[in-house]
Amino acid sequence: MNRRLFIWAGCLLIFASCDKEIGLEAPAVNVTTVSNSVKVGENAVFLFDGNADMISFYSGELYNEFEFRDRRSIDIAAQPRYVQFTSSVQGGSQQNQLSVWASIDFQEDYTYAGVNKATWIDITDRFTWGTDATFLNSSLQDITGISDVNKPLYFAFRYITEPQLEKGDSRLWYIQNFQVMSGATLGDAMLPIVNQEYAGFRIVEQDPENAQTRSSVSSTRVSFQGYAYKLPTDPIFDPENPIFDPKNPIYDPESPLFNIDAKLPVFVPYDPNDPYNDPPTETWAVSAPIQLKEIELGPDKSIPIKGVDGGILTQFMHAYKNPGTYKAHFVISNNNIYGSKDVVREVPVVVTP
Repeated sequence: MNRRLFIWAGCLLIFASCDKEIGLEAPAVNVTTVSNSVKVGENAVFLFDGNADMISFYSGELYNEFEFRDRRSIDIAAQPRYVQFTSSVQGGSQQNQLSVWASIDFQEDYTYAGVNKATWIDITDRFTWGTDATFLNSSLQDITGISDVNKPLYFAFRYITEPQLEKGDSRLWYIQNFQVMSGATLGDAMLPIVNQEYAGFRIVEQDPENAQTRSSVSSTRVSFQGYAYKLPTDPIFDPENPIFDPKNPIYDPESPLFNIDAKLPVFVPYDPNDPYNDPPTETWAVSAPIQLKEIELGPDKSIPIKGVDGGILTQFMHAYKNPGTYKAHFVISNNNIYGSKDVVREVPVVVTP
């Protein structure tokens, strides 16, 4: 008997669920305008003759077009390509440390040997470089002739450090606002292919064991600075330095100063003949592959103008900023826990100067 009751109750739940699904109807809402023709800056007034749970709006303007609700991409294969960045420099005295290169055969081996296997084209002289701590724009330079639309393009900044006791201290260079641009335009703007954040620069060192660079990469900047060269006055060459004392409390687990990462080093005196005291070295910052066929801009997103908790929407106003003929779209939805049913209403709008 209990089993029959359980089955009967389950059937009721199923039927109730079906009833709710069946009860979800597509919105019966139409959209009209007070006038299909408005002036720039004047509100286009849209009128609704019914109600729905949710309404979203595509104005038909750039980046807000229903046509591109799933994906907007631009074919740039036949377009010219450009590069620009800003740079600044400070401190030190070494000259001609920083240069910029491009390659189409780098194999993404981000080691010093891997970088040197690639064919790199020096494009340093095309750009204007910073001369002090103030960032200077490099100017936009055409690199179409050194790229191949069928191959990824790589950029690299190369930073050379000469022996600093002999040639002077290395300088601190910053690269910001790196961009690869397409000659293709959308609206009135050139389209960026990649910017600093997504260029994916990675530091590649010649000799990280003996001449560790102080260069680094962040989402907004590439910084170059040479290694800290060795001097006999450095604390590491002082036998009285507390780090060489085994009784130093940083090595004592019972001490409040204990440092679990501290390791007692072996004292090695300064060797004036050590070739790694102040060696020549170089550091590269190499980009990720940059594709040149298409720019993916993602989907155009609608503007929500009514939610489930909102009251009945009878009208909506939108002012267009530029003249033209637009197709405004309204995505109108009824929703419950089982899903949603949508209708789309298209309304033409002519915007005059």
